[in-house]
Amino acid sequence: MTKKEMFVAIRETVADNAEMVAFIDHEIELLDKKRTSSRKPTKTQLENDAFKADIVTALANADAPVTIKELMAICPNIAGLTNQRVTHMLTDLRKDGKVARTYVKKVAYFALGNEVDGE
Repeated sequence: MTKKEMFVAIRETVADNAEMVAFIDHEIELLDKKRTSSRKPTKTQLENDAFKADIVTALANADAPVTIKELMAICPNIAGLTNQRVTHMLTDLRKDGKVARTYVKKVAYFALGNEVDGE
């Protein structure tokens, strides 16, 4: 149940108390404003988009699926980044369906393409 749904349920329960109904309506209005606000991407998010393009290019040139360390070695543009940041970018690319992850003996390997097992 979302926060908004919870407020609506509470509102129905306390419908006879005008002060509480006004408060709940205000909270629902704030949630709606928060949801509709458009935010521009941060500087890091813009940088990550450029790095994601480099990662896709590096994976396209790779002969076989690679680990994150191997990816950082073959893609000089991301060599100075942290392992966690590269993992985050690869996760985003997986969600977009551009990169597939497979496991061999508990080691994650990444390659271009869609996931077969959905995970």
